[in-house]
Amino acid sequence: MVRLRVMSILMVNEEYDFNSFKEMLDVTDGNLASHLKNLEKQEYIQVSKSFVGRKPLTNYSATESGKQAFQAHLEFLENLIKENKS
Repeated sequence: MVRLRVMSILMVNEEYDFNSFKEMLDVTDGNLASHLKNLEKQEYIQVSKSFVGRKPLTNYSATESGKQAFQAHLEFLENLIKENKS
C-alpha cells in the first residue's frame, strides 16, 4: 500500500522529498526507504540527491515507465469495478 501511495503522490507532484513522504505517509525511515528502493529497482522512480546548505536533500520523481505502470493499475481497477457493478 505504501508503494501505491508513493506513486499516487508522484503522479500529481513533479518531485517529492524523503521527509515530506515520511510525514504524509506516517511511516518510519526504514519502512519508507525499503519501499522507495524497491520502486527504484523496478525503475518506476528516479532519485536525485543534492544539498541545501549543508543538509542533504533526496528528491524522488516518477519515471515514464512508472507513470505508465500506475496508469495501467488504475485502468485495471476501474475495469474491475465496472465488471462487478453489473
